[in-house]
Amino acid sequence: MPMAFPILLTNDDGINSPGLQELASSLNARGHPLVVLAPLTEQSAVGMKLTLRDDMAFHEHTDIADSIRVNEEAPLRVFSLDGSPCDCVIVAIDGGLRAWAPEIEPWMCISGINRGPNLSVDVLHSGTVSAARESALYGLPSLSVSLATYSHEDYSDSIRATLDVIAGLSSFVTNKPDNLLRPQGSKKKPPQGLGSDAIQSWFLQGNLFLNLNVPETWGGSFQTVPLGARWYHNATDMIQRDSIGIAFEVGAARIVDEEIEMTDCNAIISGEAALTPLASWPQNHPLGVPQSVMDESNKMGKDGMPEWF
Repeated sequence: MPMAFPILLTNDDGINSPGLQELASSLNARGHPLVVLAPLTEQSAVGMKLTLRDDMAFHEHTDIADSIRVNEEAPLRVFSLDGSPCDCVIVAIDGGLRAWAPEIEPWMCISGINRGPNLSVDVLHSGTVSAARESALYGLPSLSVSLATYSHEDYSDSIRATLDVIAGLSSFVTNKPDNLLRPQGSKKKPPQGLGSDAIQSWFLQGNLFLNLNVPETWGGSFQTVPLGARWYHNATDMIQRDSIGIAFEVGAARIVDEEIEMTDCNAIISGEAALTPLASWPQNHPLGVPQSVMDESNKMGKDGMPEWF
């Protein structure tokens, strides 16, 4: 059994999301000390939105904790924040949980399980992926997880895939992060080179994070792949409303995923779980991941997981 390290769990579907609560219960069953801090309401597609001008109500939900608790010996606390996914991560990491749940010091953040895909360009809009990125920016290693379909809400495969990835990570997520809150700024950098130790360091320091998508029907296999190409057509709908005039809705009448082999979109079409390393910072940032490291991080091992696991 892999070591059960402490985890911060958040999402963008809100505190009452079945994907969040079922994953939390499974993590608790595995013995992970777990603190949940999720938005009070659904915050899908808000990207890296921050709440700057309003107070955000913060509540503990002992009823939810009691309903999902399986392992009485593993610490479990559940909170909500009336803000965005990134707000939740910042409050959790930058002092909020030290005050309210000091017994749990997360070694990693998981954002999800989101309902619906976060593939290709979706990662730029997704609140789920943005929460994982925000965590990484603060130096806490992170993983975002999505069930890449709206056709059902059975999260069992997504939970199994998430636990498999966590088991792979547990071989080197063995201590609390030494770069939390970036005390050395950009001066602390991973070692040079392209070996597994170097790539792991990019992840552990929060300069690289992971995005997992699980298909509608999953046979149990993974692919480690870069982003594919996904195009949204007829993304706006104009509505005539007599009382207020014209209104617009943003969505998509048609989504086209290009058939590009060995990309996240193609993996999902093929029924594989897609695991994609993503850079936390823009490439021209002092901590931006070099292309050589990104290429190496996408190399796939025999089990479909990243070779650097």
